[in-house]
Amino acid sequence: MKTSVSTDGTKSVWRRSECAFRDRSSDCGKRFAAMDSSDNQRRKVAVIGGGLVGALNACFLAKRNFQVDVYEAREDIRVAKSSHGRSINLALSYRGRQALKAIGLEDQIVSQGVPLRARMIHSLSGKKSALPYGKKHQYILSISRENLNKSLLDAVEKYPNVKVYFGHRLLKCNPEEGVITVLGADKVPKDVTCNLIVGCDGAYSTVRNHLMKKPRFDYSQHYIPHGYMELSIPPKNGDFALEPNYLHIWPRNTFMMIALPNTNKSFTCTLFMPFEEFEKLLTSSDVLDFFQKYFPDFIPLIGKQALVQDFFLLPPQTMISVKCSSFHFKSHCVLMGDAAHAIVPFFGQGMNAGFEDCLVLDELMDKFNNNFSLCLPEFSRVRIPDAHAISDLSVYNYMEMRAHVNSWWFAFQKNIERFLHAIMPSTFVPLYTMVTFSRIRYHEAVLHWHWQKKVIKQGLFVFGSLVATGTAYLLVHYMSPKPLDYLRRPWKWAPYFQDVGHISLKTPGSY
Repeated sequence: MKTSVSTDGTKSVWRRSECAFRDRSSDCGKRFAAMDSSDNQRRKVAVIGGGLVGALNACFLAKRNFQVDVYEAREDIRVAKSSHGRSINLALSYRGRQALKAIGLEDQIVSQGVPLRARMIHSLSGKKSALPYGKKHQYILSISRENLNKSLLDAVEKYPNVKVYFGHRLLKCNPEEGVITVLGADKVPKDVTCNLIVGCDGAYSTVRNHLMKKPRFDYSQHYIPHGYMELSIPPKNGDFALEPNYLHIWPRNTFMMIALPNTNKSFTCTLFMPFEEFEKLLTSSDVLDFFQKYFPDFIPLIGKQALVQDFFLLPPQTMISVKCSSFHFKSHCVLMGDAAHAIVPFFGQGMNAGFEDCLVLDELMDKFNNNFSLCLPEFSRVRIPDAHAISDLSVYNYMEMRAHVNSWWFAFQKNIERFLHAIMPSTFVPLYTMVTFSRIRYHEAVLHWHWQKKVIKQGLFVFGSLVATGTAYLLVHYMSPKPLDYLRRPWKWAPYFQDVGHISLKTPGSY
């Protein structure tokens, strides 16, 4: 075939090749898809952890026809008499919904939630004020962690190529050889061979602990000095005791309490406070006095007896932030969710970021045709800066929720952001909107937010300068010429000095 540097010649060569390709595309595509599907069926993936991210990940991998084994250390929560671990209500937003949509579960999960359209701020005096999250059609969903996990496990077990092993704890992880060692109910260690190990085993990940022994694996963790305690507001006369479509916040500067609605008309409340403050509340009287001082409108909602009972039911729980790099080891192992980036819960993005991990990996599988050696390094490259960004944002948002929302300046800034977003929707986008109602990468949202803040500050400075200049001009322009003339002739001030060291209190205009 003749080649030529001319544009026409190049195009003709491409067109002939394209036509030939099209003639064979259908058959080749079918044969390739069949080969790819057959190859996937021979590959085995071990998902460590059957929580939210692990169960969702198993669904994504099962759709690609991998043989998926899920190992969960706890018993099946669907049959357990009591659930253990965190029970802070979850805030499902756009990123998480997109991941659920990709496996056909969005509508089912959304139906289990309560829409939240704004924050409801409770001041110390009892006054309430609403701060919308975004536009009228934008909202997040309050979701029960336990119910969501049950729904995802039900979805996982519908795939014939998935097996879920409850009560199986990971003992060892050898990604180089593709071998994991698990301990089941029989207490006999068992070696399992697999092509890929997916660590979705939470903030205290066993998989990550093994990767930490590898060269150039960076890791850091940080416990914030605040703990949390969960309380509950029961329904009142068969209905919600508070306005249902709000995230209720009682901000008290160094600590705060929030309340999220449930579908059974109750509210799950969480008190976030420094541990040293928790340690001061030792008796029932201490607790009641504390709530009477800082949350007086909360006591009638829960009742004194229930308040004391809930408060002393469990000790305050810790909150940890984890950062690591990288998220993968060669083509054999990858960390996702809290195992890769545990964050504090104050931006409502922990679950959403974990679900987006699953979606990003699935998109990379499409891009690189299920080639682990290409997918996993790219996954780390893409997700590490985003994970670190949302971790820092979550800590920042705690300061905003517990203190800044009380400030008039905060409300003023929010109004400016909403105004600019209304007139320039593609240029000025509030940080919360970028994080919660879009899939803009977290680190790009932070960069854009800093740029917007700089522009707004400069704009306010220019506006303030113009106002000051205009005011000065009006004063000079409309002021009586006589006193201005007096100011321009300081040598005429002498007659007003009546005595040595004494200045007359008469004004120039009074003469």
